[in-house]
Amino acid sequence: MRTVRTLLLASVALIGGGAQAADLPAKTATPVEYVRICSTHGNGFFYIPGTETCLRVGGRVRAEYLYLEPTNRLQDTIGFRGRGRINIDARTSTAYGMLRTYIRMEMTRNTGAYGFSSTTPEISQAFVQFAGLTAGRAISFFTDPDLPAPNFGDLKFDDPSNAETNLFAYTFSFGNGFSATLSLEDGKERGINNELDFPLFGLASTSPVFAPIASTYAGERMPDVVANVRYTGTWGGAQLSAALHQIRDVSAGITTVNGVSVPVINPITGLPNPTYADTDYGFALAALGYANVPALGVGDTVWMMATYTDGAIGYLNSGQVDPISNGFIGAGALSMAITDAFVDPLTGDFKTNKAYAIAGGLNHNWNPTWQTNVFGSWMRFDAPGIAQYAVPITVATLANGSAGTTTGLVDFDEYRLGANVIWTPVKEFLIGVEALYIRVDSRQRVAVPITTATGDPTGLYRSTGSEDTWEGRLRVQRDF
Repeated sequence: MRTVRTLLLASVALIGGGAQAADLPAKTATPVEYVRICSTHGNGFFYIPGTETCLRVGGRVRAEYLYLEPTNRLQDTIGFRGRGRINIDARTSTAYGMLRTYIRMEMTRNTGAYGFSSTTPEISQAFVQFAGLTAGRAISFFTDPDLPAPNFGDLKFDDPSNAETNLFAYTFSFGNGFSATLSLEDGKERGINNELDFPLFGLASTSPVFAPIASTYAGERMPDVVANVRYTGTWGGAQLSAALHQIRDVSAGITTVNGVSVPVINPITGLPNPTYADTDYGFALAALGYANVPALGVGDTVWMMATYTDGAIGYLNSGQVDPISNGFIGAGALSMAITDAFVDPLTGDFKTNKAYAIAGGLNHNWNPTWQTNVFGSWMRFDAPGIAQYAVPITVATLANGSAGTTTGLVDFDEYRLGANVIWTPVKEFLIGVEALYIRVDSRQRVAVPITTATGDPTGLYRSTGSEDTWEGRLRVQRDF
């Protein structure tokens, strides 16, 4: 009986406890917030959880191998390049239009003919766009990022694949594909000058004729002012561009002797050369365009860009993104020095260099996986008057072991012609091979020795009037 009573009491306690537990509010699980696809801005975007911002994460891996025709046994013929890229694109729709933030980070390792470098991380692009404003590091508005120029090697135009710069720009859209942009861009990155700033005089006539001195850039006081008018349509696009580039010189008439700065004396007047040429302005003008040509094949395009510069050579220098302090263009054993301007040692005024170029190409798709691209460029460099450089020749350079000096005269034409074949077996993955021919013609102003001992300065300059060379590339690339 006692056992029965105990069991009854235990049952009552269990029932009562269960009732109390059932009366308590149940704790609900936090709902799972799944990632939502954002189709507003194209493929690959998704909403950042808890926000109305769409994000796309992408990247690229590139392996490239270079063959460069050598001119001597010291030169590397084979080059290797490994490059990794990460892209982050965030976009938010606002009452003022789209707010976009874009970051592109790259790391590159070069060896051999590319020039040895340790791993070099960089922010190639980082900008904000809002209501027509673009601020940060982006592709220069002097060129068009949509220009279909799939060349691996360099051509003489403002290549959009290389033309990133720091800028602050505003774009006004007129509608129907028309827009205009005013951009303030870093002019220091566009500067080209040359450290071979020795004063020279010509010896061709009985009386010496003094040549200008190559200028050396001073500090930047104003950005480059870039403007364009652009049209983008279903058939292709077209653009007119202009840029104003400041040139400031420093220490053109000063040299260093045993660690002491001394003036360079003009041999004609007997007076010191001017220390600097104050400030001048160069400019660049360009017309570019591209068009779809479905009559040749699905996805086929043609493109071109014509550029004229006066004191602003960086705007046709293959998409220049860094200042150049010792500029040369060459082929084989012939190297021609370039600079934005010289300083006239008689007047102290700048003498700007003029250069102009035309680049273009045809892109043909044989089928969805095979593509051929043919392209080329021509550039002419016009130095002022009889401008020339003095190039010291070391003892090891001359055949007889003596030393001397060579005059580098600087008018020339440069020709580049190339083609590549690209196989795309899988979307956004390619394997391509390319050949590029380069020829430099000094236009009868060859590099002539003036104060050399007996011997030929082979390996630095040749007075043949022209030289050429070949480059070959193999590229394996995956985008995602």
